[in-house]
Amino acid sequence: MFSIWEQQALLRFDVIIVGAGIIGLSAAIELAEREPKCSIAVLERGPFSSGASTRNAGFACFGSLTEIAADIDRIGVEGALQVIDARRAGLELLRKRVGDRNLEFEMFGGYELLFPEQISALDHLAEINALLKPMFATQVFRPADAAIAKFGFNQKAVAAMLFNPLEGQIHSGKMVAQLMKLAAERGVRIITGAEVTAVADGAEIATVDCRFGVNQPATFAAGQLILCTNAFTSTLLPDVPITPGRGQVLVTSPISGLAIRGAFHFDEGFYYFRNVGDRVLFGGGRNLAFAEETSHELTLNNAIQERLEELLRTVILPEKHFQIEHRWAGIMGFSSTKLPIVQRAGNRVAVGFGCNGMGVALGSSIGRQLANLVLGSPVQK
Repeated sequence: MFSIWEQQALLRFDVIIVGAGIIGLSAAIELAEREPKCSIAVLERGPFSSGASTRNAGFACFGSLTEIAADIDRIGVEGALQVIDARRAGLELLRKRVGDRNLEFEMFGGYELLFPEQISALDHLAEINALLKPMFATQVFRPADAAIAKFGFNQKAVAAMLFNPLEGQIHSGKMVAQLMKLAAERGVRIITGAEVTAVADGAEIATVDCRFGVNQPATFAAGQLILCTNAFTSTLLPDVPITPGRGQVLVTSPISGLAIRGAFHFDEGFYYFRNVGDRVLFGGGRNLAFAEETSHELTLNNAIQERLEELLRTVILPEKHFQIEHRWAGIMGFSSTKLPIVQRAGNRVAVGFGCNGMGVALGSSIGRQLANLVLGSPVQK
């Protein structure tokens, strides 16, 4: 039961956005900057983003050599280049909006480890560098075999290594905190603890049914509704072509004399690690159990966690003593083309999803595209 005051001022907005991750907050900021008089609310089920925006590894990257080669095989040269360019543009937008200092952005560069069975990937080095040269105006991937010993990796396991000077790393929590701050400064109302249970499109308004706590329902209404729930979009719109994928991460205790600095990948990007100060963050392994990891559950897969630890001890940190101090999982959303999908899902409903494990790179640009889509239609005032 709500008062007339609550119904008129607290439950109805010009635009409602579901999801306070990178996409949702970016869309809110775009709309608020371009339509300052527009009332905007962001609904979030948790105290902050509940998907992958604050649970990722904090890589500011656009793809490793083996990932790009695999993408060319799957979606062709044009499709692969479109994916890379979208990631490049999204990272530029994120850095411009949030600022490198607020992101704790560090550009140590990126590295790819190649094992003996992957050494044939070097056959594609010149071709892929040539394809990327017009986009980045430099040679992107460079041999860096001397760094194998420099970083202390197992030289019997790692056959070769590549360096990419254009990669960086960020603090994902501070990124989202700053996006929330920017949205609030522009008059966006962020409502947390709002578990969305259903959405409905209409000729004049869209409605959003929510639950707060156990027995406190509420229905919000808006002239425009934007779903920015990525992998969870299909729980509200079952026909949306998005597949969830769980990503798992662990972080070591501080390691004395840690030489690792930068963003590291191997096996087509299915494994990734980086330094977080003097700790190592290591994630991935979804390819070990694709079916099991196609999940919305924020739980850990023991077999994958054990494999991550094994690789840490035998390949990445073979002569270092460490303990695992943190573990978590996040849910990513995958589209069939590796490109995000931004589209209308009804008269008053729009959706943006499909970061494909690259939310840091793509979230800001998806938010901008959603704002463009909504502003292409009259926003009910």
